[in-house]
Amino acid sequence: MNNQKVLISVENMGNITVELYADKAPLTVENFISLVKSGFYSGLIFHRVIPGFMIQGGGMTPAFENKKATAIKGEFASNGFAQNDIAHARGVISMARTNDKNSASSQFFIMHEDSPFLDGEYAAFGMVTDGMDVVDMIANTQTGNYMFYQDVPVSPIVISEMKLI
Repeated sequence: MNNQKVLISVENMGNITVELYADKAPLTVENFISLVKSGFYSGLIFHRVIPGFMIQGGGMTPAFENKKATAIKGEFASNGFAQNDIAHARGVISMARTNDKNSASSQFFIMHEDSPFLDGEYAAFGMVTDGMDVVDMIANTQTGNYMFYQDVPVSPIVISEMKLI
């Protein structure tokens, strides 16, 4: 089976292509693809950017309104899901969550640099195959604080569209 790919178009920056690994995180990939197909991500922002670590998006509007999606079971080792052995290396895409291991819904993050302390604790589900230059550009954007959020890009970084390719 060929892994599916998603194109993330970022306004004024370019495109990021991610390959999804359904064999490692089937529910996570199914959820992500469903949100992509529904147009859920269009107009949302990368709202948390930490150079040397990761860029996070997929849950906030430019006005910092939280766009909600249904939570799914966390597919990672510390949550009893051993088949997901994807390391959080540069370019890996993974699901963001709260302290509740089954709270991931729509927010995702892309690793800017290797972060092995996340391995087995978050549901990694794919890898950037093209557009790491765009990830680097986002990661190196000027950030500040907004309300009670930290590491927020000073100028909104908007996902114009995500689609299966």
